[in-house]
Amino acid sequence: MTSVLDAVVVGAGPNGLAAAITLARAGRSVRVLEAGPTPGGGARSAELTLPGFVHDVCSAIHPLAAASPFFRQLPLDAHGLEWVHPEAPLAHPLDNGTAALLERGLEATAQGLGPDAERYVAWMRPMARAFDDVLAQLGDPLRFPRRPLRLARFGLRAMRSSRSLAESVFQGPLARALFAGCAAHSFSALERPFTSAFGILLLASGHAVGWPFPRGGTQKLTDALVSYLRALGGEVVTGHRVHNVDELPRSRAVLLDVTPEQLVKLAGHRLPPRYVERLRRFRYGPGVFKVDWALSGPIPWRAQACARAGTVHLGGTLEEVAASEAAMSRGEAPERPYVLLAQHTLFDESRAPSGQHTGWAYCHVPNGSTVDMTERIEAQVERFAPGFRARILARHTRSPAQYEAYNPNNIGGDISGGSLEGMQLLARPMAKLIPYATPDPRIYLCSSSTPPMPGVHGLCGFLAARALLASEVWRKG
Repeated sequence: MTSVLDAVVVGAGPNGLAAAITLARAGRSVRVLEAGPTPGGGARSAELTLPGFVHDVCSAIHPLAAASPFFRQLPLDAHGLEWVHPEAPLAHPLDNGTAALLERGLEATAQGLGPDAERYVAWMRPMARAFDDVLAQLGDPLRFPRRPLRLARFGLRAMRSSRSLAESVFQGPLARALFAGCAAHSFSALERPFTSAFGILLLASGHAVGWPFPRGGTQKLTDALVSYLRALGGEVVTGHRVHNVDELPRSRAVLLDVTPEQLVKLAGHRLPPRYVERLRRFRYGPGVFKVDWALSGPIPWRAQACARAGTVHLGGTLEEVAASEAAMSRGEAPERPYVLLAQHTLFDESRAPSGQHTGWAYCHVPNGSTVDMTERIEAQVERFAPGFRARILARHTRSPAQYEAYNPNNIGGDISGGSLEGMQLLARPMAKLIPYATPDPRIYLCSSSTPPMPGVHGLCGFLAARALLASEVWRKG
């Protein structure tokens, strides 16, 4: 082993691994330290219910990973990653037995949206065309845009509240519900500004790259990243919990895949009091309550089109989804929660014994909520798939507190690395020219608490490592 490493990365989530890979590709020696028994952070898989049933512990569907301008540079297929593309990326059922279906094609999607068919194509086509430009800009934010007008059009629509945009653009319940379900990925009340950005980005991603997932579990994405890093000469050490940056092996730099709260705990004594105080003002967002099921058969959807989708949004109409997210934003556990559900085994038989299936679902709850949402989540599935409960062989639940115990980055069950409202959507963890750099020139932050946004795409780690490589202290050694 090298006596003095170029860099140590704390945390082997997608961003920590992306930072390490970026440094290793630049010829730097790097070691990643992970507290858990396996690398992955929010990108892990495990047999949570019964033997032979593989469940994704946190993230499960990966349009941003498939679209990531950083991951696209890497030979991950040569390291065992295979993307599975469901027939349709997304379904959103209503109580009358119909469902809006997000297809890869614009026209195919529009055919199921009734009075909004032509309007959807006209409205979404420029957004789908802008998708690659938006991702490219997120991956290189200081570069002048290649197509500034496309980005400007996207930005003007993205600034709006998702409820007002849906009600002004679409007339029918299916198109409105489809947009609301995507916009609710913002973890915010749909009346909040900028929530439209999430709806537009996710719909556009469905048309541009689909909503795929790794064959065999999200762990396979992590395994491919680790394998590639090791091929570059990097190291990954699991079961190594770090309590203080002063405990780390000797290195020229440290990158921390942690949230501001952990940054203060690990390195607060190395940082100016004013900076530490700003970190402590960082706000955390809502939490999640998650249920995984081992099932005797596929989910029996009333709207049969749902069986073509890898992801299903459950919550009913725009108004109902908005009510659920508004309750959560008020600090209440929704009675009829908006539920995000994935059904991997319809398209990946490797995740369950022959003829049996898995189900993955979560809902948004207030940060630190102690309400058991199992019954409410299962009631929403049963609402749109009568007979679902009869197919449950076993279940595994995870509350906000259990999420934080499992991964200290998930403060109060927040899986997004911090609130996505207000300035924290645009400036994370604070407004700063180089948000990854701390006042200690050898300590960098590389987590989803930094730009461009949360998600499994590796861009936070890539941009942090790139900033480190460009820094004056690094160049001077």
